[in-house]
Amino acid sequence: MKEIEELRNEIKKLHERNSRVEADKAWETSWTRKIVIFALTYCAISIYFFAAGLPAPLVNSFVPALAFVISTLSMPFFKKQWIKNFYKK
Repeated sequence: MKEIEELRNEIKKLHERNSRVEADKAWETSWTRKIVIFALTYCAISIYFFAAGLPAPLVNSFVPALAFVISTLSMPFFKKQWIKNFYKK
């Protein structure tokens, strides 16, 4: 009986882990995450541009923030290529 209980506990742990992994994957691919990345990047770059005294910091911060988001959007493609061509088990 003790072995059955241990197996049940292991299965429960696996289900809990799978739920966490699924939630992490959902977050990684969500538009909410992409928008948050854009907003935080835009704010950080704007602050830097203001501090550096660059012209039109709010307008000029848009391009690097957008470029960063675009780079994150391209990651799934590069990940698939890397797994296909380089990751060997």
